[in-house]
Amino acid sequence: MSQQKWIRSSLRRLGERLEKIGHQISPPTVGRLLKKMDYSLKVNFKKNESGQDHPERDAQFNYIAEQKNQFKAAGLPIISVDTKKKELIGDFKNGGQTWCQKPEIVNVHDFPHDAIGRSVPYGIYDLTYTCGYVYAGASADTPEFAVAVIARWWQEEGHRVYPNAEEILILADAGGSNGCRPRVWKQQLQEQLCERLGLKVTVCHYPTGCSKYNPIEHRLFSQISINWAGKPLRTFETMLGYIRDTVTTTGLTVKAFLFDGLYEIGKRISDAEMKTLNLEHHSVCSKWNYTISPRLEDALVT
Repeated sequence: MSQQKWIRSSLRRLGERLEKIGHQISPPTVGRLLKKMDYSLKVNFKKNESGQDHPERDAQFNYIAEQKNQFKAAGLPIISVDTKKKELIGDFKNGGQTWCQKPEIVNVHDFPHDAIGRSVPYGIYDLTYTCGYVYAGASADTPEFAVAVIARWWQEEGHRVYPNAEEILILADAGGSNGCRPRVWKQQLQEQLCERLGLKVTVCHYPTGCSKYNPIEHRLFSQISINWAGKPLRTFETMLGYIRDTVTTTGLTVKAFLFDGLYEIGKRISDAEMKTLNLEHHSVCSKWNYTISPRLEDALVT
């Protein structure tokens, strides 16, 4: 194999190589000839999955569909949750293009110390009413933070929309602050949603590597990114404004709020504490599906 294999073949270089073997040709002509032979500029296409699909992948998707149908038929809330990409607030470049007469002037480098702060937007998407809620916090993205946001949403919005609901279905990714592994996530659901708010919580996680199928990703977060494309997020209010003004032809509406409170990373839950949770794993794909209910003694006290 010649070394030419590892040289990028631009139109100019192809023209130079053709000249060396006696063909006088310009780069534009090279381009036209390449198009006639069905060549064109292409980017890498992501298609190959690393490793093999999880054996329970299809079963999990079918089970999520069943749970959604059951909760929908009963008129109970179904929410999809996740954390959007963290954003530096200040004069920083925001990806994408926007129509304008002059480009926005921003910093050359995205140094965190030049930022007003770093926003951690945690989102909740209500599948029934096609409504999104984003709580922008400055805390670390921890399970305690994630559950605190869901609890605040229920107290301020969810309870008003579903006044008679005592159960809720949460759809989440398999990893991150609301993943299927963190013990703090389950412990906080027990403490903040079940015991403090009296809710019975069913959680279904999408299989590893399938976060793109989580409804919040393509129905809420993608639309927010399109709405603020090319616009620097100079202040928290600017960011919230773009989130609130995100709409779609299918009826999406979005509410956005600042979320105060700092939550530290590294919190751990012992085996003894886990045994006190009223946690029931489902028979289908048990590590991804479970229900947490108010503990009997707490219900008696209430």
